[in-house]
Amino acid sequence: MKHALLVFVGGGFGSVARYFLGKWLNNLENTIPYGTLLSNVLGSLLIGVILGYLGKTGNISQSQSLLLATGFCGGFTTFSTFAYENHLLIKNGDYFSFLPYTLLSLILGFSAVFIGLYFSKFL
Repeated sequence: MKHALLVFVGGGFGSVARYFLGKWLNNLENTIPYGTLLSNVLGSLLIGVILGYLGKTGNISQSQSLLLATGFCGGFTTFSTFAYENHLLIKNGDYFSFLPYTLLSLILGFSAVFIGLYFSKFL
């Protein structure tokens, strides 16, 4: 039960952080939802650092990993929102926003995980 509570608390904080980032960066003037893009990239970077550090040192407890990686990063990043926003872009015929948003999300997200894993070597 303790583990579920840690994931719940971390996920709550991650979701609220994503909400505020989206309110700040996702507006009607931008066709690309930059808030979702940034939350997915930052969350990917953070999970890379957390799990890379854990793999290297073992200094992060299971509780900390559940709170930060599973909970916070899981709540902060959002594939479902990414998929829905892409659906809206395609539905509206905005292929010039769909393509860069999708490619940037995938390329930057994967790159951020690898960069996070690399930086964890120095912690």
